[in-house]
Amino acid sequence: MNQESVTAVCHVRAPLLLEPIDRQVETLQACESEGAVDDLLLRSWPKEVALKESNPHQEVLETYDRLTDWADRQGVSVEPPFRQRTTTSQVTGETTELLVTPLLCLEVYADDELIGVFPHSADDETYTTDEAIATLRTGDLPTPLEGETYIEGTTPGDCPACGGSLVDGQGLFACSDCGWVGTVTGTGEYVSHSVPDETPERQIKN
Repeated sequence: MNQESVTAVCHVRAPLLLEPIDRQVETLQACESEGAVDDLLLRSWPKEVALKESNPHQEVLETYDRLTDWADRQGVSVEPPFRQRTTTSQVTGETTELLVTPLLCLEVYADDELIGVFPHSADDETYTTDEAIATLRTGDLPTPLEGETYIEGTTPGDCPACGGSLVDGQGLFACSDCGWVGTVTGTGEYVSHSVPDETPERQIKN
């Protein structure tokens, strides 16, 4: 049984409260009434939102940014269930990029810290909302899939010293731009590795 204060935020594409969506919402409501979840917040969103600053659904785009930021830190993906598509107006010829929302998406917070977004996937495995809700009902917190995590502010293969490209030499990473050499921990943190001043190459005399 977890000791943290657990908040579940459930986003549902309105008005599709049909099976199996309504069953999942009902189970979440049962989690709240049974004390497995301290607070349950239900939010509705439209099927599609234009990916531009001037739209009436800016909160949806902010939510999407928050969820993708979490996924990036975990090394997992929320696309799908989110996806993007392009539409062109037959009247004006204007092309618009659209964000298509999932039927249901769940955020789980422990003591106000976002610890999980469901569904999400890593490699060929998907952690579904059904599985996350079932775990919550047992009184436990759903643990996200293990992905290729990395330091915030860098992307996989970025040198932590200069941002250049890293070359992986069987677990020992080297930057061709600044000469940084190091390893990566299980949490994706790059750790500098001291290299002797005298390398075999430098010992070779002309």
